[in-house]
Amino acid sequence: MPGSLDLERALVIGVASSALFDLSESDAVFRNEGEEKYRAYQRDHLDDVLEPGIAFPFIRRLLDLNDLSEDERLVEVVILSRNDPETGMRVMRSVQRHGLDITRAIFMQGRAPYRFMGPLSMSLFLSANEDDVREAISLGFAAGRVVGRAVPDDGGTDLRIAFDFDGVLADDSAERVFQSEGLDGYQESESALAEVPLSRGPMADFLEKINRIQRIEDSKSVGDPSGYRRRVHVAVVTARSAPAHERAINSIGQWGLRVNDAFFLGGIDKGPILEVLRPHIFFDDQRRHVEGAALSTPSVHIPFGELNGVREAELDGRLNRDKP
Repeated sequence: MPGSLDLERALVIGVASSALFDLSESDAVFRNEGEEKYRAYQRDHLDDVLEPGIAFPFIRRLLDLNDLSEDERLVEVVILSRNDPETGMRVMRSVQRHGLDITRAIFMQGRAPYRFMGPLSMSLFLSANEDDVREAISLGFAAGRVVGRAVPDDGGTDLRIAFDFDGVLADDSAERVFQSEGLDGYQESESALAEVPLSRGPMADFLEKINRIQRIEDSKSVGDPSGYRRRVHVAVVTARSAPAHERAINSIGQWGLRVNDAFFLGGIDKGPILEVLRPHIFFDDQRRHVEGAALSTPSVHIPFGELNGVREAELDGRLNRDKP
């Protein structure tokens, strides 16, 4: 595997065991029979491999991108778990049995481990625990709750990622205009500000790290223009439409970021589009969009912005910093 890990350069992700694996059976034991029965259940099933969860195909494909560099580790995934170390052993054994290149973990009995995102320079925390995700967001970290059901992993190496724009890649300032002034006021404002970039949102740092990996793929394609097949593909799927599309495109470019595709749907249901696009993960800040998409697509709710009860003043400034 690739060599040195530089936390500042690598894409570092924290994933709860609830996002990576299907924990429905053990969670039912915990809820219905209490902690001691849960601990006994995990000991008795220590060598029973956990089934893949919602984020499993996404995480596996991310980790596989490490083969693009022999000199450095491009992606690092760390287990962040509320389990204690003993009950967490089953998680780590399942990681090993599934062949996932995950060796780092933080187990904190009954406590939220997302507080360690900062020291580990994490760009994202995924969990099925909504309270943990909301608390992480309120502290200025990028975090999302996995929604829906696990889909079969076909074992491929391509990685397709889809983002909503407002409240995900960008802040929610334009959404607040829409809520206060309606569609006409929103369109007028976005047209007037078409050349003014929005502030970066919670997932912009994640996209920046993905773009770095894409640039490595660019160099491989230049060296082998007829033979190299790019693996990472990024799309924006947004309810914006013309003329508001211009500010979205200009913002992404002025942040120094890029996407491969953009779908400006003007309020059309995103679900059928995502069924055709088939991303391995889709990020959106609006619960109704996520729940519709999750019927066919592994989805993540990013509870960012006033629509989700998080005011901008509560957020750490690093989410809203603009980078050249």
